[in-house]
Amino acid sequence: MIEIVPSILSADFARLADDIARVERGGAKMLHLDVMDGHFVPNLTIGPPVVESVRKATLLHLDVHLMIENPERFVTDFVKVGANSVSVHYEAARHLDGVLGLIRKAGAMAGVVLNPSTPVSVLEEVLEVADYVLLMSVNPGFGGQKLTPYVLDKVRKLDTMRREKKLALPIEIDGGVHKENLAEVVRAGCDWIVTGSAIFHSADPEITLRDMREIAAQASAIAC
Repeated sequence: MIEIVPSILSADFARLADDIARVERGGAKMLHLDVMDGHFVPNLTIGPPVVESVRKATLLHLDVHLMIENPERFVTDFVKVGANSVSVHYEAARHLDGVLGLIRKAGAMAGVVLNPSTPVSVLEEVLEVADYVLLMSVNPGFGGQKLTPYVLDKVRKLDTMRREKKLALPIEIDGGVHKENLAEVVRAGCDWIVTGSAIFHSADPEITLRDMREIAAQASAIAC
């Protein structure tokens, strides 16, 4: 099933609980939380205390994306405060298999993230130990960027890889997705579609999310 996953990076942090409630009413099943350290990416965002606060405000699946160096030092902290899934960058994890194992052992789904320029072929040996793959469709670090078109080719390649290996792992995409390109993203093979500005910067996040869920459902039906 296709999930539209609102990214709280674009929400109003002064009214975060209200914004979360709006997307819940719009049908959201998951929330995306971006963690940036100012080293792996040129920005700083949130840490475990904010994730813990979000956990208290909602029962939705919390999808935590770690854009940090040395992720093995922190993954279990995020699971302890409420993350349901935690993804780490292939480019940042020196011992990727081990980090994924730590996340799973702590009780969450373990995901691998690839930057736009990193080919999906690097995942050939690790797909069977990952629970999902997140493909960045913008260079990580800032919201509001335009989707990098060639990343959809990467989605198609990854979709072929998982079919050949008979794997059910979801393909997630993050960056530059909005109403106008959503159908194309779905048809390429994405299952979890992260979007921030398109929802939280709209006039009514609840209605926008409902509209995007309908667009995704129609595109998925056509693709099948």
